[in-house]
Amino acid sequence: MPQRQPLWLHAWAARPPCPTPQKSCHSLANDPHKGTIMHIPPHDNQNRPIVDIGDARVPLNYFNIVNLMEGQSFEYQVPGYETAVVPATGAVDVTIGGEVFEAIGNRGVDVWDGEPEGAYAPTASKVRIVCTSAKAEVFIAGARFDGVLTPFAVRSADIDKIQYGSDDTKTHRKIKHILGTKYHGRVGRLLVSELFTVGQGGWSGFPPHKHDTDRGLLETRHDETYNFRFRPNHGFGLQLVQREDGVVGEAYHLMDRSTVVLEKGYHPCVAAPGYEMYYFTILGGLSQRSLIQFFQPTHAYQVETIPGIKDMIAKFK
Repeated sequence: MPQRQPLWLHAWAARPPCPTPQKSCHSLANDPHKGTIMHIPPHDNQNRPIVDIGDARVPLNYFNIVNLMEGQSFEYQVPGYETAVVPATGAVDVTIGGEVFEAIGNRGVDVWDGEPEGAYAPTASKVRIVCTSAKAEVFIAGARFDGVLTPFAVRSADIDKIQYGSDDTKTHRKIKHILGTKYHGRVGRLLVSELFTVGQGGWSGFPPHKHDTDRGLLETRHDETYNFRFRPNHGFGLQLVQREDGVVGEAYHLMDRSTVVLEKGYHPCVAAPGYEMYYFTILGGLSQRSLIQFFQPTHAYQVETIPGIKDMIAKFK
C-alpha cells in the first residue's frame, strides 16, 4: 500500500474562522450576566485545536482532537506547552523528537472499550502520530510550561485508578489517572485523567469545588478543560458553573463530544438518569502541578458523606 500523505498542522499556524454555527463557542461574551462562554458544542474540528495556545479563558490549557485512518499521520509542535497524546480509540505510533513509542492505545469502539494509554511530549517537542489501526481518534492535551523534560510512554498497566462515592449518594464514579501524581518530577504542570460515572446517572465534581486562584495551602490556580462522552451516545447531562457564592450561576447542556473550559468558579456536573458519562480531563497549574481544590463552604460538609472522596482528593495533590 502506498504511504499516505501526512496531515500537516502546526499549532501556531493561522486558522480559518470557526464555521458560522460555532462562532459564539470561541468568542468571549460581553454579557455581564453570562460572563465568558465556557461550552464548546460538538463539531468537526478538522484536526484543528479546540482550545488553542493562549486561549483567553484557559491560557494554561491546550486541547485538540485528531482523527486518522490507517496509515495517515499528523504532526504538531506547541511552543510553550508540554503535551500528552492519548488515543480515545484505536492505536498509534508516536515519535517525539527522535524517540518512537509504538502501539500506543488499545481501545476499540469507544472510551469504555479498554484501558487508556498515552505518551508524554516535553514542551515544544516535534511530535508525529501515525495511525496503525483501521482508524483512531486521538486526544492531545497540553499545559503551559517553560521547562523541557524527557518523553515517555504510559501503558495501561501504569494507569492509577481510584473509585469512590456510592449509589446512595448519587456520586459513584471511577477515575483513571494517565498523568497523575506518580509522575511528579517527570511532568511540569500537566495533569491528565479520565472520569467515568459508575452506573447510569449521577453527580460528578460534587461537592462543588473550584481551583481558580493561587492561595497557598487553601487553593491552587489550575485551568481545566473537559471533553464529554455518553453511553449510549444520545445521552446528555448538565455542567453547572457558579462563579460567586450566593449568586445564580450558569448551566450548559452537555451532549456527546461537548467540550467545556473552566475559567473560574464552582463546577459540578451531572449525567441524566439512564446514561453513563465520561469526560477526558486536562488540568494545567499556574505555579505548581499538585492540585488543591477549594470546596464551596455552603456544601463542604458533604465531603463527610461521600465514601472514598478524601482518597480521590489526595490523588490530585
